[in-house]
Amino acid sequence: MADIPEWHVAGGWFDVCKCSIPCPCSFAQSPTTGDCDGILVWHIREGRYGNTALDDLNVVLLASFVGNIWGEHSDEYAAVFLDERADESQREALQMIFGGQAGGWPGTLMSTFGAEVRGSEFSPIEVSIADDLASWSAEIPGRLTARAEALTGPTTPEGARVQTVNLPGSETGPGQVATWGRATADRADAFEFSWDREGRSSKHITFDWSGPE
Repeated sequence: MADIPEWHVAGGWFDVCKCSIPCPCSFAQSPTTGDCDGILVWHIREGRYGNTALDDLNVVLLASFVGNIWGEHSDEYAAVFLDERADESQREALQMIFGGQAGGWPGTLMSTFGAEVRGSEFSPIEVSIADDLASWSAEIPGRLTARAEALTGPTTPEGARVQTVNLPGSETGPGQVATWGRATADRADAFEFSWDREGRSSKHITFDWSGPE
């Protein structure tokens, strides 16, 4: 990858999906119903691609597959939304990193998933992640809505988060911290993806990637 500059991005990733809580995919197991679809959101807190700054930019993916994403799977489809605030050099950088061409963990994930991309567009993406991880959300007007609240219960200390370290199927790579939640809104209507549900699995996982190696 001699033509790929050094790059680094760090921030928060989250999803809302059709699986029961907790999503088995993150434990390298088959989805609750044998297939899964959902909304995946990346918020870059800080990042650079060569000399191009990527701070505060967002990427969203609609995705669907059948089987165990970390094992035998099929019928993989996806649609990609990139932050419309990105200028030309930032757009190129986002496409290279999140398309997997720039290597690093995204390159590994894209080669594992191998989805057919049904569509791609630059869109106004609104993302909110509470500092204390009490909630997280994303919205693309007329296209999708993802909202979740951190999971809690009768034995969870007030203000504490239900978290997992070293998930065997972490979507953001090894060694990251996952915070579990419950989806309060999960709606999509774009590129042949269509659903409207709530109450199912959600999780926030940190990411910290570098490339091109």
